[in-house]
Amino acid sequence: MLKEQTDLYTSIILISLVFLIIVIGLVILVTTYYRKKRIHLDEKKLLHQKFEAELLKSQIEVQEQTMQTIASNLHDNIGQLLSLTNLTLASINIDDQEKASKKINNSTELVNKSIKELRELAKLLQGEKLLEKGIGYALAQEVAWLEKSEIYQINFTNQLEENLEDSAEKDLIILRLFQEIVNNIIKHAQATEIIISLAQQQGSLVIVIKENGIGFNYHDVSKNSSGGLGLHTIDKRVKLIEGTFQVDSEIGKGTQITLIIPYP
Repeated sequence: MLKEQTDLYTSIILISLVFLIIVIGLVILVTTYYRKKRIHLDEKKLLHQKFEAELLKSQIEVQEQTMQTIASNLHDNIGQLLSLTNLTLASINIDDQEKASKKINNSTELVNKSIKELRELAKLLQGEKLLEKGIGYALAQEVAWLEKSEIYQINFTNQLEENLEDSAEKDLIILRLFQEIVNNIIKHAQATEIIISLAQQQGSLVIVIKENGIGFNYHDVSKNSSGGLGLHTIDKRVKLIEGTFQVDSEIGKGTQITLIIPYP
């Protein structure tokens, strides 16, 4: 009888221990799950904050780039047109009606060109309006301004559909990425020809920018702690929108940059 009671107590204790272990295991499991969930939510929140911060930074930089373009065009183009208009008007001799008439006509033509340029600049002030018409249109406008410099031979191919579904937040970052790459070419490449293509492949936006400049050693430049021609910033922004960034460069043979970004 005593042995049976002992076995019974032992069984009860073992069952209680097993139950206690199961309860403790469940508590640990639930606690771990919620801790991981909280960490995941915190990481997600941090990523969202980083994205919002980068988005704001890109917006400011696009606006700064716009103002630089406007300032450059006011100085180099419209300023020159108005100076020529002023010189032409100042040289008019009213006693020589035939020459005076020609100079007045020339001045009118110069003023009309200035007005046209000002209208084009006014479009730039509506940078976000450009993006409302699609990323293809916005990038095409950037290429148009590059062509106006008449420094480079530009070959531009835009295979994006006109009714392409947009992605407003990505579009702003993509526009800034494009501006950064073009600025790098202007500052460092010493190129004479730039080939730009836009296409959509398998749900991704593919942007290829190739130039025939001096080229560089990508491995060495990418290790540069000072930023390596801005490549670190470009790479960071591409990853932020879950894209990939590839640089193919050879010294003396130019550089090709390929952006592949899930889109929209």
